[in-house]
Amino acid sequence: MSPSPDVLRSEIQAFFDDELPRVLDGVTGTVNRAKAWRSALFDRGLAMLDYPEELGGRAATKDEMQVWRSETRGRIPREDSVFGIGVGMALPTVRDHGSDALKERFIKPGLRGEEIWCQMYSEPGSGSDLASLTTRADLDGDEWIVTGQKVWTSGAHHADFAILLARTDWDAPKHRGITMFVLPMEQPGVEVRPLVQMTGVSEFNEVFLDEARLPRDWVVGEVNGGWATAVALLGHERQQTGTKSMSGATHSRSKAGRSPIPVAQLRELAERAGRREDPVIRQELARLHSGEQIVKWIGARGAHPSIGKLWRTKQGRAAADLAAALAFPASPAWGSDLSVDRNEADDYFAYHILNCRGMSLGGGTDEIQRNTLGERALGLPREPGPDRNTPFNDLPRN
Repeated sequence: MSPSPDVLRSEIQAFFDDELPRVLDGVTGTVNRAKAWRSALFDRGLAMLDYPEELGGRAATKDEMQVWRSETRGRIPREDSVFGIGVGMALPTVRDHGSDALKERFIKPGLRGEEIWCQMYSEPGSGSDLASLTTRADLDGDEWIVTGQKVWTSGAHHADFAILLARTDWDAPKHRGITMFVLPMEQPGVEVRPLVQMTGVSEFNEVFLDEARLPRDWVVGEVNGGWATAVALLGHERQQTGTKSMSGATHSRSKAGRSPIPVAQLRELAERAGRREDPVIRQELARLHSGEQIVKWIGARGAHPSIGKLWRTKQGRAAADLAAALAFPASPAWGSDLSVDRNEADDYFAYHILNCRGMSLGGGTDEIQRNTLGERALGLPREPGPDRNTPFNDLPRN
């Protein structure tokens, strides 16, 4: 049953003020902290607020969800990014488009943090043109057999399941022969190879699929109707990588996820660098504070997710640039002289300075976001091309 806004507000405050600190006390490691937080949230009845009652949710209203966003902003552990793909993208898509059996099997374990998800969309020859993917799935009795390659797959190295796009009809036009599946990651036909980024972290991976198998009924939506569910998931993704990505705890020094450096941390950094009264630094801090507020308002208004995604990217780059300016030329090799204390990771700011450029790529490039806004929000004509009605087998490929 949906709670009243006042009751919900009290629930949320009690959870974050009293319960969560005890749950996380002494828990170390990004994945362990993420699982502890997610489990406590679920058991407290706060993980399924916007899910329908028939699935065990509380069917919260729009106003009640706004209470959630308001009360949790800046308080969600940044380690929750481990579940960003599952909780923020895959499970809402299963909720909206999956069969009853899929909902029963995956939603509650995923929201409770018992299972981690990744997203298998991009391929070496199919990045921005996702519909040109060539990973194939062939039905063999009661199983689908999947062969191909995916790349830029965040979190695949610790994922239990993947939301997967594969081609199931090669004679249909490229947008009409794709199907969305749930793929178990722990099987012989799945090989994950981490890709090392310039941060030194292997956040994403390339994945090789060699006759990997999944049950016949683990299809999300309709066979050959995967483009519609793919677009639906992308809407959730742009919310997750846009306004939702900036609700993490502002005091956390975690390197988990890809979100802008909070302005509160930049103010502290300017103070330690002795530049708090520098007029240029003050102006940049004011601009970034305004940016944080704008992203919050975009989320509250429910604007098109690509708008939030673009604003978050702009904020992230600007925050990293200010952090780099405060470190002068030494920013990529940041030392410990500006650390809050000896327990802070010496490379926290250096990591985010290097990592921020990925915000312009993950979840769709800035150029793709602008195309999406032009076509779907402003109603501008689509880019011309002969491939929308041509059988995929007849299209030239790399």
